[in-house]
Amino acid sequence: MNICIFPGTFNPIHIAHIKMAQFALQKYGFDKVIFIPAYIPPHKQVSSNLAQHRYNMVKLVCDTNSKFDISDIEYNSENTSYTLITVQKIRELYNIKGRLNFIIGTDAFSKIRTWYKVDELKNLVHFIVFPRGEDVIEPNDFKDFSYELADADKTDISSTEIRTAKKRETVKEVEEYIVKNRLYN
Repeated sequence: MNICIFPGTFNPIHIAHIKMAQFALQKYGFDKVIFIPAYIPPHKQVSSNLAQHRYNMVKLVCDTNSKFDISDIEYNSENTSYTLITVQKIRELYNIKGRLNFIIGTDAFSKIRTWYKVDELKNLVHFIVFPRGEDVIEPNDFKDFSYELADADKTDISSTEIRTAKKRETVKEVEEYIVKNRLYN
């Protein structure tokens, strides 16, 4: 099976996340994009009380597309979610011999050298880097990584803006979940 993983905080999942996954499916012909919500992300302050809600919202999105799947690998750990450990588990679970495809935004990729055991991680994955915000990737800075810049349109939606705004840039099912559970008030 030709898969691509999409780890993230997804607080909440929004239209830009969905568009990135759909683009990857169409452009690269993946059989599945597997969303992996972090339980406790190492580089962001997120209440663990929201972990179940974030997982549920990603699940709602995955239920709308048969080529989307969700992994509870990080959620079930109930610890800080280190990408290297997740990648190792996914590679074993799906018997992946080569590099594992990995969706990431330029905002996160530009800070990748701060990630846990990144020198090990970079040998296991191929990053598909999507444009986000003002971050620019200088090729010489990342020549030791296997990556490509996705030629997708930039969709600048941030989860922070969604949490603080009245208007939600997400799908109907997630919007209804947010309202029903009184999240981000």
